[in-house]
Amino acid sequence: MEHAKITPALEDYLKAIYVLAEESQPVIAARVAGEMDVSPSTMFSTLRRLQKEGYVRIEQRKEIHLTGKGKKVAEAILRRHFLTERLLTDILELDWVKAHQEAHRLEHAISSEVEERLAKLLRHPTTCPHGNSIPGQDSPLRRKGMPLDRVPAGGEVMFQCITEAGERDARLLGFLQERRLVPGVAFQVVDVAPSLGIITLKVGKDEFSLGIEAAKKIRVQ
Repeated sequence: MEHAKITPALEDYLKAIYVLAEESQPVIAARVAGEMDVSPSTMFSTLRRLQKEGYVRIEQRKEIHLTGKGKKVAEAILRRHFLTERLLTDILELDWVKAHQEAHRLEHAISSEVEERLAKLLRHPTTCPHGNSIPGQDSPLRRKGMPLDRVPAGGEVMFQCITEAGERDARLLGFLQERRLVPGVAFQVVDVAPSLGIITLKVGKDEFSLGIEAAKKIRVQ
């Protein structure tokens, strides 16, 4: 189904609301505005339009929820984004950072027909390169694991995914790919130092430190 009547900008708002809702925290206008890097006045007018057109509903506590219509649009654009990332990394061999940036530019231009053919070409992947579930097409969303910053010293875990907030952090994406800390890789949390704001990880024989704030954007099992 095409969503010709909705603009790319509004698709981005719906995608942001969808992603924030997955973090299991109340989605309010201030959080969405921060995510989209817009002023409160811009957020207010956009939110009013989304509500008027039936894409979102506002609860009494000012929490924002996608309607079925809004969720459908958000999942469609997110699916196209993730499939494009797969194309760029698996076929064109772009690195994680460039793939995410290019996918954001291309996601709004992909039609349903191209999306279907792209999925077939890629053999219907279930996750993006960063481990996030690709919605739609009978592919159930995986429950995201534990944030890395909550794993105690000595814990042995497996890398599951990077959150969408983490995907927008180009430095973090580049660092993880360089250290080969990717979905499916097992590693150990060697030490946790809250006073220094870092945790020490060991992947194979390679030991290195990662900021705790960055660790919050990584999910493990």
